[in-house]
Amino acid sequence: MTGIALTIAGSDPSGGAGLQADLKTFHQHGVYGTSVVTLLTVQSTRGVARVEPLPADLVDQQLSHLLDDVTPGAAKTGALGTAALVDVVATRARTWAFPLVVDPVMISKHGHRLIDEAAVEALRLRLLPVCALVTPNAHEAGHLAGAPVETLAQAREAARRIAGLGARAVLVKGGHLTGAPIDVLFSDGRTHEFPADRIDTPHTHGTGCTFSAAITARLALGEPLVDAVAGAKTWLTEAIRTGPRFGGGVGPVNHLAPLPRRAAAD
Repeated sequence: MTGIALTIAGSDPSGGAGLQADLKTFHQHGVYGTSVVTLLTVQSTRGVARVEPLPADLVDQQLSHLLDDVTPGAAKTGALGTAALVDVVATRARTWAFPLVVDPVMISKHGHRLIDEAAVEALRLRLLPVCALVTPNAHEAGHLAGAPVETLAQAREAARRIAGLGARAVLVKGGHLTGAPIDVLFSDGRTHEFPADRIDTPHTHGTGCTFSAAITARLALGEPLVDAVAGAKTWLTEAIRTGPRFGGGVGPVNHLAPLPRRAAAD
């Protein structure tokens, strides 16, 4: 049976990140995608020129009308932009029976800030305690944990610290760590590590969005968390390796990358 997944995220006109990347990823995983728009951007593979968060009441109304009609098996957040938008999602998520994956998008691949400092604090205090999983990169993990994250040992410690803020599970992504890109998952008091080869390519626009969306899709289909992370990691590695090299800047990953054989047979 087809699962349903929800993305609550910003729009990327280039299609490499944001809700466009999420919906492509859901579809590739055989999951029906729904979306709530949180902010609009003016961007391409060359950079971000403008970010406009939507009014909080408009985002709240989108959620209300959608969830009164279509209930997902799992949901994820992307760029939320303001503390008011974080509060809307956090307030609603307290009542959800389905898991919420939080991708704490703070800075775009081009270095443009997508969330203000008040929103980071709201995310830390209000959204993390109601999420099933938070998926920061090394920079975001350092911001949330209050300590630098540059090595694998620091990623392990940051995952534990962020779990202490209330998140049920924490996945610190290893793409920006020194050495091999090992992702660290801390869940139920245990640490799991997911190594991968480092691929020499500049075309990594939307990797965080795409990874968290793949995990969300797999959770919506009923996979256990550790399996969902492992399968999503394998698929993302292939998506990076086979990136289509669109645009004149930081191009997207390949959202049409084939699923691992095990996932395709499920």
